[in-house]
This record gives sequence, structure tokens and C-alpha cells, in this order.
Amino acid sequence: MDYKKHITEKLNIEGLDKNQLYGFIETPPNTDMGDFALPCFKLAKIMRRPPVKIAEDLANGFIADEFISDCTAVNGYLNFKINRDGYAFSLLKEVLSLGDKYGSDNVGAGKTVCIDYSSINIAKPFHIGHLSTTVIGSALCKIFKFLGYKVVGINHLGDYGTQFGKLIVAFKRWSSEEAVLKDRLKELTRIYVKYHDEAKLDPSMDDEARHYFKLIEDGDKESNKLFELFKKITLEEVDKIYKLLNVTFDSYAGESFYNDKMAPVVSELKDKGLIKISDGASIVDLEEYGMPPCLILKSDGSTLYATRDIAAAVYRKNTYDFDKCLYVVAYQQNLHFKQFFKVLELMGKEWAKDMVHVAYGMVSLESGSMSTRSGNVVLLEDVLNTTIEKAYKVIEEKNPDLADKEKVAKAVGTGAVIFGALCNNKIKDIVFSYDRVLSFEGETCPYVQYTVARCNSVIAKCGQLGDYNGVQMNADEYEVISVLGKFSDVVKASAEKYEPSYVTRYALDLATAFNKFYIGCKIACEDENLKNFRLAITKAVKITLTNALTLLGIDTVEQM
Repeated sequence: MDYKKHITEKLNIEGLDKNQLYGFIETPPNTDMGDFALPCFKLAKIMRRPPVKIAEDLANGFIADEFISDCTAVNGYLNFKINRDGYAFSLLKEVLSLGDKYGSDNVGAGKTVCIDYSSINIAKPFHIGHLSTTVIGSALCKIFKFLGYKVVGINHLGDYGTQFGKLIVAFKRWSSEEAVLKDRLKELTRIYVKYHDEAKLDPSMDDEARHYFKLIEDGDKESNKLFELFKKITLEEVDKIYKLLNVTFDSYAGESFYNDKMAPVVSELKDKGLIKISDGASIVDLEEYGMPPCLILKSDGSTLYATRDIAAAVYRKNTYDFDKCLYVVAYQQNLHFKQFFKVLELMGKEWAKDMVHVAYGMVSLESGSMSTRSGNVVLLEDVLNTTIEKAYKVIEEKNPDLADKEKVAKAVGTGAVIFGALCNNKIKDIVFSYDRVLSFEGETCPYVQYTVARCNSVIAKCGQLGDYNGVQMNADEYEVISVLGKFSDVVKASAEKYEPSYVTRYALDLATAFNKFYIGCKIACEDENLKNFRLAITKAVKITLTNALTLLGIDTVEQM
């Protein structure tokens, strides 16, 4: 039952489109106020009357029915109460019958979304700065799939540029294939940091690095063999982390993949008269749009990020025919995306409007910003291993006889890291703190996972679910059911706003409502009808919390 639609149909407001009215109806923060509300402040301009008067007139003319039991005007709001018994029974039936499909939709059927995220750099460590793009992008992939979209997850590898020439120089001077195969990314990071320390004293090393990168571009056998070795080791190492985080990709086409796809783009820009020469470089002038020029080719003819991104966008449209193409990249790159989106628009690509930069805040350390060149990074693998170890120690202390302790510790430890990164609005900057991410108190993932485990315990104790006709709900029971009913809207809003934190906060709200209900209402009571009703609520909570955490890439556990 779409109650908002039902209310919209019953309210006949002249001059207001039904879809617009539907969008105005909201859910009050407290169910005592009502189940739905229409803020009449939004109607004042259209109806040319004070909001309080509008609300009173609409309430007086509203006729209650089998779905809406009450309509009242309060301080300019029109508050609606639904037939709660009918709603509760129908909702519980829906959740229990749909199971892991509850909250899903087919709104995206026939539509494709490309999501460019994580985009790690070859031969560089996977550090805590990569966490946000990885878990935000992964959650968006799962959310859009849940809504029926075809999703193409893309890891746009950083596998192009002079840094690979630098690595070859460093490798030849201070390392060996044996050392790289033994210590893998740690060895590559060691020599990369050493290169930058030494290059400060000997700037000619940069000329040597450019020479080796040119050899890679020209297909030199030895240089490309080393480049492929660095790439293979990087992907093998980061795949371990992706598996821990429940992250997968459909494409690993990185920057080098577009080497032979940039010339046609540059030709098209020239043919359409968009290229200008400035100090020998080829640019697209964006001054009239309030932006600096978009650099397409350097004076030596070499390409840049914008060139490759334009070529990648054209390739993705031609290959996947996307309806949306999302780029989960830190807000530091806001200008870059505005520039290259505008260039696509100037090229006449009407689909440029479907490109979206999903910006997120930066991650820094308490001691300052991170830098691979200086070696000042916190490795994501170390963070995950530390949280898993901490979770295991807590289990050993509190529940030493727990089965599958390693599996539970892994789910709790990795879940804490993912949940922590997705708990707040994505645009907020994060100062990474071990103490904070390792905390298992308060509004955390372990709290939600423990709630699922608590549901499992209740279900095991109560046995089979029977009938629960004629039960009269109390406030705690209805509060849980009210939160349960919001899940589908939360998932859709999360996709519309590209904001996984909506799902995270929802999981906390549902866990809180259930734990209040659990404390205040004896579930395994003598009244069989009442027991079954409360057991149905418990099963519905377990299903919904599991679905929410799954969308975030987090595993639940049977016991904790």
C-alpha cells in the first residue's frame, strides 16, 4: 500500500500537480505526531493563504477511510494517522514473504549505471585514503542492483604515467625481481619512496624516469615486462582487500586501456573547432563558463587526465549505453569533473548531462595529510587486520565458546571499518583515528550485528511462527513496524542522492527501535497470539537489518 499516493489522491488541491504534492508529503520524526505529514508552508504561495489556515481547511474537508484513520491540523502541518493494525499485519506479511528481496524494486529495469570507483594506482599501497571511494562505490553498486538497474562497476586503474618510469629506475638501482616477488607491494613502496628522496639530490633521475616511461609507451619488451610484473603484484595484493570488503568489479580498464582511444577524441575536438593553442599546449577555453581552460595536450603532445577521461566516457557510452555514469572521487577533483563534463557537452554529447561526480570528503591522519612519496600512509590491510584481531580478543573475553570465532571476528572487524566510513554524510572530511574506528561502543556496526544475533537467539527460542490475529499493538511494537516500513524509501533515496549513509543510519534506527522493543516487551510470552506477533516482528527485523548491511557490503553473524 502506497499511503503517500493514497493521501495525494484524496487531497484535491487546485493548481498543484499530484507528483509535486506526493513529493511534499513526509514522515514525521515522531510517530506520536502521525505517520505522514504535509507541511502546508510549501502550499502558501500557491494557495495564497497562511499555512495554518490551509492546514485547518484541508483537515476539515478530509474524510477518513479504511486506510487513513485520522487527519489533524497542527501548527501549519497536516498530520495523518494510518489504520495501524491493517498496516502492521500487511507489512509483516510483505517482509516475511519477500525475505532478502524486501526493500528492492524494479524502478531501474532496463537502465544501466556505470560506477567508476576505488581506481587504485598500480605499484602503490592500498591505504586508508582509498577506503571512502571503495566502500561508497561498492555500496552504490549494490543499492542500484537492488533497485533493478544493470550496474557496471569500473576500477579505472592508475596504470599510466611517469611514475612507472620512476619505479623502473628505482628497481634497477635498488631492487631485484626476487625482492619484489618476496616482499611485493612493500618492496615497491620502499623503492618508490627512496626514489623521491634520492631525486631531490639528483634531479637528472627524473629525465631517466621519463625515458623509461617513453620506452613503456613505445612497447619496449624489458620495460613492459617490469610494468606487467608491478601490475600483476598490485592486483593480487589489493584483491585480498577487496575480498575482505566484499567488493567486486566488472571492469579493470585503466588509463593505459585508452591509449589508442584518445587520438579520435582529439581529432573530434579539433574538427569541431574547440581546440585552441596556448603556449604550445592544446586547450579547450572554458572562460565564459567561469572555469580555467581544460588542458587536452601538453606542448610536447602528451595527453593528460582530462584527455583520458573524455576518451573513457565516450568508450563507456558506446559500450554500455549508460543512463548514468558515476565517478566516486574526492571533492578535490571538483573542478576537473566540471571541466571535462563541460567539454563533452561542447562536443555535442547530449548524454553529458548523465555524468555525475559523486564527491566525498578527504581522509587525513591526526598527524597530517598522507603521502605515498614520503611513506606517510596507514595501510588499509593493517587497519582491517587490526580490527579483526581486536574483535577476536573481545570474543575470547566475552564468549570464548562461540563457534566460528575467526569468521565472526572477520565479519565484525571488517564491518566496523566499512560502517565507520559510511556512517556520516559522504562529503564530510574524515580525520582517521585508530581509537575511533576500533571502538565497538555506541552507534557502530557491532551494535547492529549484535541486534541481528539477538534476533536469531529469539527466533531459536520461540520456534515456529503461528497465527497472530486480533493482537492489539503497543507503542514499542508499532515503533519497530513504523521503522520497518521506511526501508524501501530509504534505499530509493540513497540511490537518488548517491548517499549510502542513509542506509547506515537506517540500520542504526531500526536496531535502536528493536532493542527498545526487546527490553520493554517479553517476546516468548504465554499468550500464543502475542508471542507469534512479536516473533513476526523479530523475524522481519532480522531480514531487514541483514538486507541493509548486505547493501553496505557487511556480513551478519548468527551469534556474537
